[in-house]
Amino acid sequence: MESIKTFIEEISWSAIITASLRMVLIFIIAWVATWLMKSALQRFEVRLVGKATARGESSLESRKRIETIARLLKQAGLLAIWITFFLIILREIGVEVGPLIASAGIVGLAIGFGAQNLVRDVISGFFMILENQIRVGDVAVINGTGGLVEAINFRTTVLRDLAGIVHFFPNGTITTLSNMTTEWSAYVFDIGVAYKENTDEVIEVIREVADGLMADEDMKNLILEPPEIFGVDKLDNSAVIIKGRIKTLPIQQWTVGREFLRRIKLSFDEKNIEIPFPHSTIYFGEASKPFDVKLMEAAANQSKET
Repeated sequence: MESIKTFIEEISWSAIITASLRMVLIFIIAWVATWLMKSALQRFEVRLVGKATARGESSLESRKRIETIARLLKQAGLLAIWITFFLIILREIGVEVGPLIASAGIVGLAIGFGAQNLVRDVISGFFMILENQIRVGDVAVINGTGGLVEAINFRTTVLRDLAGIVHFFPNGTITTLSNMTTEWSAYVFDIGVAYKENTDEVIEVIREVADGLMADEDMKNLILEPPEIFGVDKLDNSAVIIKGRIKTLPIQQWTVGREFLRRIKLSFDEKNIEIPFPHSTIYFGEASKPFDVKLMEAAANQSKET
C-alpha cells in the first residue's frame, strides 16, 4: 500500500492532463484535415468537370472519370492523415516512433519481396486509371465477365453483373478488358426476314421505324445520331439478315434497342412482313405408312359425308 501511495504521489497529474489535451487537439486537427481534404476534393471535382464540359467532353463521361480519380485520392489522403495521427499519438504516450518506423521499413522491405502480386495489382490499377481505360459507372467485360463497374480500388476492381453477383478482380490479373460505355454506346441489330420478302421494302420499313424512334420525346435525347442501316448482311439458313446500328448515350443502348425491336415487331405485323422461325418435319419411318393411309382415308370419308 505504501508503494502504491508513493507511486500516485509521484505521478505528475499536470503532465497527464497536458498530454491528454494535446492528444484531443491532435485528434481534432486530424478530423479537420480530413474534412478539409474531402471539401477540397469536391471542389476540385466540380472544377474539373466544368473544364471538361467547356472543352466539349460529355459531362457524364468526364464525371465518371473524375469521380474515380477523386475516390482514389481520398483513399490515399485518409490513409496518410490517420497513419500520421497514430504515430503522433504513440509519441505523445512515450513510444519512440523512430525505431518503429525503421523496423517498419525493414519489415516492409521483407514483405515486399513476398508481396509482388500486391505491388503488381497496385501498379496495374494505377495505369488503368491513368490511361482512362475504365471508370466507376461503366459497363465493362473483364476476363470474360460483364457487368457494371461499382468500384476501382488500388488493388481490386469490383464488378456487379445483371444477376446482382459482385465479382472482385485483382487489377494485376486483368488480362482482357472491354469497356462498352466509353464516350458513346451502340445497339447493333440483326433483323431476319423471310426469303420471300422484298429486302428493299423491308429496309424502308426499318428506316421508318428508326425515324419514328428519333422523333419520340423519350427516345430522341438518348440517340446521338440517326440510325445506320447497313443493308443485307447475311443469307442465313432460313432468313435474310439485315444489319444496322444505333449510336446512343453510354449505357442507353439496351433501353433504345428494346424499344426499337418492339416497334419493329408491331410494324412488321401491320405490313405482313414475315419474321421466320425454325420449322420441324416429323418423319415416322417405313412402318408408319399404313398410319398415313388411314389418316388420308378418314379425311376423304369425312369430305364425302359433308
